Amino acid sequence: MRKPLRLTVNGQLHQLAVNPYRTLVEVLREDLGLTGTKQGCGEGDCGACTVLLDGVAVNSCLVLAVQAEGRQITTIEGLARPDALHPIQQAFVDHGAIQCGFCTPGVILRVKSFLDENPAPSEAEVRQGIAGNLCRCTGYQKIVEAVLAAATALQPAQGDGP
Repeated sequence: MRKPLRLTVNGQLHQLAVNPYRTLVEVLREDLGLTGTKQGCGEGDCGACTVLLDGVAVNSCLVLAVQAEGRQITTIEGLARPDALHPIQQAFVDHGAIQCGFCTPGVILRVKSFLDENPAPSEAEVRQGIAGNLCRCTGYQKIVEAVLAAATALQPAQGDGP
């Protein structure tokens, strides 16, 4: 039996009816057409389906869509402004941290959540912070470099208030 559902995704309210057993990644991709969120392992191991739920990175393959009702969901499509990439996205481009691109949306959203919590991480902290997202292409070094660059870019300029 389908259940009425109100999801706020990337700041937009969506009203739909879904079967209660459907995962958030399924609803995002199939019902809302937000295909930036990738369906990877389906078991919470690879991180390809990472989205932000109230600002916290979660594997959307492990979240039922009905569990996201009343919460703020951010996908990769909602991170950039219409006229510019988010600084994290730009750092990934600038540092060659994107290869095949399959894992990239999930990694970037995990990094967003991580940098919100730890805005000036060490290299070791970055490696720990992205440990839940697998990438078969990059070897992670370029991703780590991009995250460190993004952390610097996101820091307020000297003299910018408290």
